[in-house]
Amino acid sequence: MTSWPLGYRLLELEEVDSTNEEARRRAASGEPGPLWITAARQTKGKGRRGRVWTAPVGNLSATLLLRPSRRVVECAQLSFVAALAAADMLALHVPDVALKWPNDVLVGGRKIAGILLESEAAADGTVAWLAIGIGVNLKAFPDDTELPATAVAALGRPAPSPQDALLDLADRFAKWYEAWRAAGFAPVREAWLARAHGLGARIRVRLAREETTGVFRDIDDAGALVLALPGGVTRTIAAGEVFF
Repeated sequence: MTSWPLGYRLLELEEVDSTNEEARRRAASGEPGPLWITAARQTKGKGRRGRVWTAPVGNLSATLLLRPSRRVVECAQLSFVAALAAADMLALHVPDVALKWPNDVLVGGRKIAGILLESEAAADGTVAWLAIGIGVNLKAFPDDTELPATAVAALGRPAPSPQDALLDLADRFAKWYEAWRAAGFAPVREAWLARAHGLGARIRVRLAREETTGVFRDIDDAGALVLALPGGVTRTIAAGEVFF
């Protein structure tokens, strides 16, 4: 039976503007972490690139506040740790769970969970604090998203309660986090690639000022996307949005 991971605390709220914003406030007040923050309702849930994250009651909205004492570039790899943990949790309830670079979880090509990392850098180049926000569509999903979405219940499966989902998520995160701390990104990268959606397929990548297409070849040792272009050229992309 899954038990709550040792060393992690839990803050359960009825309502909050955003669990990531609550993590930011807690970090500013000296909270040492690791602390999971969850809320039944978010009034201003956040997604990537400033988008709104819709989270009706019955879905999971949670943020883990950490102080990893690692460099910023290393801590970015924790989005892959979080994605693996969310995929492991969801695989207990639905089949064919896959991962979309850089930090979405898919079922049947539809988004079922998203991850948002926010942090503050210390003067020495390490991360002063890191908030890992994870939203999972358990009961419902929005129908106005750029990438088609789904939910556990929409797939005809019994949806776990947010509390049970968080328990499994926290357990799996703690295991992958310890693997990352002990062995670096290599085991995380290998496990992530085993679940990667579209690996070997032609994809479109939206960057800040352009779009490019190519074959999704790999992710490198830092987690960047490796795109194969015509003529045997490869391009490494650190940040962007992938479309299939």
